[in-house]
Amino acid sequence: MFKDLNVLQLAGAKARHAAARQGVIAENVANANTPGFKAKDIESFQDVFARDRTGGAGGISSSTTYRIEESSAPGAASPNGNTVSLEDQVWRSAEAARDHDTAVTIYSKAVSLLRAALRTDR
Repeated sequence: MFKDLNVLQLAGAKARHAAARQGVIAENVANANTPGFKAKDIESFQDVFARDRTGGAGGISSSTTYRIEESSAPGAASPNGNTVSLEDQVWRSAEAARDHDTAVTIYSKAVSLLRAALRTDR
């Protein structure tokens, strides 16, 4: 009965995606002054979900790899060729944090619902 709880798998996948995105953003910030460094981002969760839609929860598992792409940051590159905009990275970091918090909340609420359904002290 509880073998296919896709909501839990999907919430976990969304949280892993947000964590991976934070890692890429952290790398961008760490290289904000590196000459010629190009800002990066990972593909959106929607794209990962659509690409890996072969199995349960979209086929997204803990071994799913994300495509890293050159970021389309607003503005021009600095004179040294670096394309990292710290303001843009802060914005992206906040988006990733929000996505992670949403995924954890969904996971927590689903577990609470399961516990309530399985309670035998009624």
